[in-house]
Amino acid sequence: MPKPLSSLFSRKKPEKLAFKYYYTNWFKTLKNTLLPLIRQSLSSSSSQTLLYSHVDLLLNHFLSYYDTLDLAASQENLPQLLFPSWHNNEEDDDDEEFCGLVLDVASDKQRRPWQVLMAWKNVSQNLTTRIEQIECGLRLMVPALISRMKKLQAGFMGRVAENWVAIDRKNDGVLKEVIIGEAMKEEMEEMVSVFVDANRLRKSVITEIVGVLSAYQAALFLEGLAQFLVGFRDPELLREFERCKDSDQ
Repeated sequence: MPKPLSSLFSRKKPEKLAFKYYYTNWFKTLKNTLLPLIRQSLSSSSSQTLLYSHVDLLLNHFLSYYDTLDLAASQENLPQLLFPSWHNNEEDDDDEEFCGLVLDVASDKQRRPWQVLMAWKNVSQNLTTRIEQIECGLRLMVPALISRMKKLQAGFMGRVAENWVAIDRKNDGVLKEVIIGEAMKEEMEEMVSVFVDANRLRKSVITEIVGVLSAYQAALFLEGLAQFLVGFRDPELLREFERCKDSDQ
């Protein structure tokens, strides 16, 4: 009996879960250590040197995620990384730990120094121009990545379709599996290349943005990014998001 198609995308290797455990620890560090640390720095009269060190910690934490993801793409099952079952709240063994993560920052903001509160007021023209340049670069590079992926998908389907009809008439399930497996094997290297290039773009954008910001602006930007990621593991926030989406329809 032919194996299901899903088995072909695993390159006939057992699923590795090393990245799953890495991600769990990475997320816990983000939520329990680095996000509270940057928020504490923003709410106190810490020196800019200390604030910069906390910004560096959080920035490097984000960059290390993409570096590890790139490594996992070459060692593990790429489709599992793209569509991970373990990324689903409903299947997470630590569901209780991720409950109630909506961060109430209203009272916290009231305690923040005026330098923090004014960080994004009256932004300079130079900064606005630099951010627009980064955005313009994204508009050029993202479509190119999407185009590469579309060509890759079309090539894969084309290779399979060439001999599919003839083999289908013979009802040869084993040969079908071989053809799909060979096509997938040849395209996997390019898929990994696109995946890594997309991660490289993400790292570049985050690094460039932080590089043109002041200490307070960078801290607020990374705080917002971390809070966004943490929020999307919060069941209550997800339910609120769904309610808002339904009300807009």
